[in-house]
This record gives sequence, C-alpha cells and structure tokens, in this order.
Amino acid sequence: MKKSIFTALMAVGMSLTGFGVEKPNVIYILADDLGYGEVGYNGQQMIQTPELDAMAAGGMRFTNHYCGNSVCAPSRCSLVTGMHPGNAYIRANSPGYPRGQTPLPAGTETIGHLMQRAGYKTAIIGKWGLGSTWDSGNPNEQGFDYFFGYTDQRKAHNYYPEYLWRDSEKLMLNGSEYSHDLMTDEAVKFIEGNQDQPFFLYLAYCIPHTQYQVPDLAQYKDRDWPEKMKIHAAMTSRMDRDIGTIKRLLEELGLAKNTLIMFNSDNGVHGRQGSERFFNTSGELRGIKRSMYEGGVRSPMIAYWPKTVPAGTVSDHLSAFWDLMPTLSELTGEPINGKTDGISMLPTLVGNADQQGKHEYLYWELYEGKPNQAVRYGKWKGVVVDRRKGMKIELYDVTRDAGEQADVASEYPEVVDRIRKLMISSHVPSPFWDKDNKPLFNAKAACEATGVTYVPPKSKKKKE
Repeated sequence: MKKSIFTALMAVGMSLTGFGVEKPNVIYILADDLGYGEVGYNGQQMIQTPELDAMAAGGMRFTNHYCGNSVCAPSRCSLVTGMHPGNAYIRANSPGYPRGQTPLPAGTETIGHLMQRAGYKTAIIGKWGLGSTWDSGNPNEQGFDYFFGYTDQRKAHNYYPEYLWRDSEKLMLNGSEYSHDLMTDEAVKFIEGNQDQPFFLYLAYCIPHTQYQVPDLAQYKDRDWPEKMKIHAAMTSRMDRDIGTIKRLLEELGLAKNTLIMFNSDNGVHGRQGSERFFNTSGELRGIKRSMYEGGVRSPMIAYWPKTVPAGTVSDHLSAFWDLMPTLSELTGEPINGKTDGISMLPTLVGNADQQGKHEYLYWELYEGKPNQAVRYGKWKGVVVDRRKGMKIELYDVTRDAGEQADVASEYPEVVDRIRKLMISSHVPSPFWDKDNKPLFNAKAACEATGVTYVPPKSKKKKE
C-alpha cells in the first residue's frame, strides 16, 4: 500500500497490520435482483429509497462497478472467492443439486476466511446459495462464525418460510414471520453483540427478488398502480428503511466512523413481473437478470464511511465483485491465501484515485439457457449472446451508448479481435460447467467431485 493511503487511514484511526490501532468494521449489504436504476441516486422517481440516497450523498457512488455475474449463485461465488466467472468454481445456478446449490469445495479461500485470520468476528445473514448445511458449502465451514438465513436460494423465494437456519440448527417458523425483518433483527443483534471487537457482516438481503410478499404496502397503498408493483415498491423501500436503521445503530453505538458500509445488488432486475418496464428499474441500461448487457451486470454500488470515504463523490473506476477480497486484504493487512482476479479498490475508497490499480478488462461467462460471454475493455463492451452459435461479438462504446443500442463491431474489427482473444484466454475449462462452451452441469459428477452423496431427482429421501 502506498504511503499516502497509510496516512489517510491512520488519520481516522484505522488499523493495518503492524500499526496497533483499532481495525475498521465492515458491513457488506447485498440486495437481490435490484436493478441499477431502482434507487433514487441512480434516477429512480417512483420507488423511494431515501436512506440509500442519503448514504450515496454522504459517501461514494460508483458508475462502473459490476456484479460477479448476471444470476445469483455465480455472482455470489465471485464475490466470496475473489474470482471472475472464467475461473470461478460456480458458473451458474444449479437446481437439482442435492439439498441446495453446488457447494464451494472444502479449503476454498473466501472473504470469511480472510477476515477470520485478520481477527474479525464474521457473519453471513440472509441468502447464502453456495452450499447447504450438510456439505462443504456450509457457511460455518467457509469462514463465517455465524450464519442466519437460507442456505438454499430457491427457498429464499418465499419470505414466509417454514424454517430458517441458525448455524446448523433449524429455526422453525411455520410460515408465520417475514424473513427479511428477522434478518434485520439478527444484523442488529450481531452488531450490538460484537461492538467491542472488529466485525465483518455480510448482510445478503433477499429483497426485491420475487415472490412478491410484504407485510404492508406502506406509502404505496393508495397508489393507482397494479398490486404487484405496489408490493415491489414496498419491499424495496422496506429494505431501504432497514438499512437506515443499521446506519443509525452504528451512530448510536459510536461505531460509524470506524465502519465501512458497502451496498450492491447481485445482478440485474428479475424481469418477469413487469417491474423493469413499470419502474424503469434498469434505468438507461439494456438488459435484465441473466443478460450480459449492462442491465444484467452493472451494479448500483455505493460506499459509505464518514470522514474516510469522501462525501458526495462519484467514481467511474472500473471494478467488479471479485475486487472485494483484495480490498479487504489491503484494508486489514491480511494476505490472500491463493490467487485472486481482483484489484484492491482501497485507494479509490479513501480518496486516492491517482494511486488506484486498474483492470485492463473485466470478463463474464454464464451457462444458463444459452451460454453467453462478455468483456468490458476500457470504453468498450463486447457481448456474445449465444456461444453455441460461435463467437459472434457485438461491440458497444458504453461511455457514449450506455443502453448498448448501436453495435459498432463492423467499424472496429481490431477491438473485436482483442476482445475475442480476452474471452478465449479468460475461460478456464470446468469439468461440469461446460464442454466446448456448452452447458454440461451434471449433478452426479458434481457430487462425486465434492464428496457429497448423490440423491437422484426422484428419490424419496428427505431433502433440505
């Protein structure tokens, strides 16, 4: 880390290895299927997000930050492991895997493990989606001291669940309580219970992913809108309200100036209920969840840290989910155990953008439906819509054409050729995610590879 960054950190009492001062807390809040244009600070007019808007005004807003992928599980894998989709272990959702999604293998380096080694109390509250209680993906085995929520992301579609997990114990609810509210309560308890030591909280809210369920319609109850759109808005504003509750709790406990809060969404808007049209939740961007266009992968990121992250700033730094791990590593001074595709964003976060390392490019691939790929390369965005039909690359200048309307591939063949080479070099073959870049998820092979007992789809054995 460069000297001026040390100086900035020391000025606010932050800790780095060898300096003997208090370590900063970190809260990473992840929304589920929240569109880039679904928040007021990115232009939303109909859904109210005053708490997030205030944090954006008091912190830093990012206009070129990207999700790990355009669907839940692979996006979260990139976030937690610091690997882009061409190297990541999980590259698509995987329904049919026994008791949840494909688990992270034992021994995986995660942000949880890194923060534990750095001396932090760690927690994941909300939606995990990277394994179950009974396999190597158990969050308690992947670096998190405490877990509360859903292991199986499909069960997270229901906000009135039969049960949630507290570590490896089932908390029976019988459909009687709204899970989002319980998550906020658990987050508050975790912060209060660990206020005297450094903590890392990964708060993975499920809102606004469908199903559309909410205890009340709040300020939208009398709007002349379709009922589903009232629910969608009420869900998003409820999450916003609760993020404000957490922010004020930190202030009341005297922790605000020693806590970095980061907010993101795991991928673009869901797109099957009409919210993207009714609310324009992708903003000016093209595409939704599962799309490699900007609306599927660009994230509405903000960072908030009073007196440290410069207030009222906007960064166009090109960054992605896999940058979180090296950022936490530089922040805490704890080395990463293995490799990462990320670059620390800490210089940008503390106002030293001139010292920020830069990505030459960002890369994505996804194997759901029609396999596709994308590269962000400087001002350029290259997209392959269906890899099975060959590497026909669409090219957009997203600095001038954020909505990706004008394909200029024919005008810049040299750029297309460079992006094609980056796509080829970035893809590392996987034994059960692809074969010649075609989907080939095989649950039995995946189970054998990760030491999990394979349960055929029609088995009557009890599942999670």
